[in-house]
Amino acid sequence: MKVVLFCGGLGTRIREYSESVPKPMIPLGHRPILHHVMQYYADYGHDDFILCLGYKANVIKDFFLNFRPQTFGDCVISDGGRNVQVLGEMNRDWRVTLIDTGIWRNIGQRLWAVRDHLRGEKMFLANYSDGLTDVDLDDMLARFEASDKIGCFLAVRPPLTYHLADIAEDGRVREFRSSSRSDIWINGGYFIFRSEIFDYMREGEELVLEPFDRLIAEDKLMAYKHEGFWRSMDTLRDWQALEDIVEKGEMPWKVRRKAQAADAPLKTAL
Repeated sequence: MKVVLFCGGLGTRIREYSESVPKPMIPLGHRPILHHVMQYYADYGHDDFILCLGYKANVIKDFFLNFRPQTFGDCVISDGGRNVQVLGEMNRDWRVTLIDTGIWRNIGQRLWAVRDHLRGEKMFLANYSDGLTDVDLDDMLARFEASDKIGCFLAVRPPLTYHLADIAEDGRVREFRSSSRSDIWINGGYFIFRSEIFDYMREGEELVLEPFDRLIAEDKLMAYKHEGFWRSMDTLRDWQALEDIVEKGEMPWKVRRKAQAADAPLKTAL
């Protein structure tokens, strides 16, 4: 199944990094968050990617054109560096389509721009490319396939506590309280669509606004609620939280790979 990754935004809320590199290329550990997201999908067997590029598209293109798997995995170097043996399974068979969809386009416009690359696909996956999760993608897909819905999004709890204010028109505060994770669900940026989604889109529209309103009106949109790990990288604080997780070696989004490793002997690939 093809995976559409939206990689063209400016990342203005994490300007400390995004002024030099596009947001999906901000590193977590030794590799960009985009690579972590792609590896998550590849672990579930989905390794045909369409990248919607925009801001600093050349940086992402350069990453894949000059990709060396030994940079991110354990390896053995011999013969004066002429022979490199990569230890463990690496993403040798990924198919990556790189499409420049423009700098100022929104998510809906980027998806619309690559619709020709999705012809013949009954369903496809899509992702904002700036968040990580341990959701069971197989189960999410199975529930969506069993439904009559056209779109599905991952619903998650926000990782932070907010202070909610109920304010009257004259500025009087009627209530002010802390909001815990149990109060609200938000869009986690992981999507599944049937090809019919394009019938609900109009050129120029934002994906989760007008098209989603049309789906809701026809009861064709579903949410997959996930109480487990999820974190997006919207701000420097978010990046620091994810970087701490990587530094500790936890990385819950790799849970499927860990399970597979427990059931199979280590393989060596060149």
